[in-house]
Amino acid sequence: MTWLKHIYHLTMLGRATPDVPCTAFFNDIEWQTLCCFATQQPVPPEQPPTLSEAIRMVGKLGGHLGRKRDGPPGTQVLWRGLQHLDIAVETVELFGCIPAARPQARSP
Repeated sequence: MTWLKHIYHLTMLGRATPDVPCTAFFNDIEWQTLCCFATQQPVPPEQPPTLSEAIRMVGKLGGHLGRKRDGPPGTQVLWRGLQHLDIAVETVELFGCIPAARPQARSP
């Protein structure tokens, strides 16, 4: 039952406030893992994406195609995407794949 509330909350929050940072819903390891997984990059961005962008990434994990006429991901697609994200987060936590901080460029 808590999963249903969690998914419904994400769906409604994304529709009401799509431009807030995704940290309104996802913790740091979740959004960083999501960004790395969605972009196939080993290092997450410095700033978290918006909630709307994060929902589209989760939707893509759940099978949402993201075509113009498709509309935003629904609760069933988000449910599947969040399941995949949970597995990815567990893997990252197990192996420590995401660096804690980006390396700083050295000055000459």
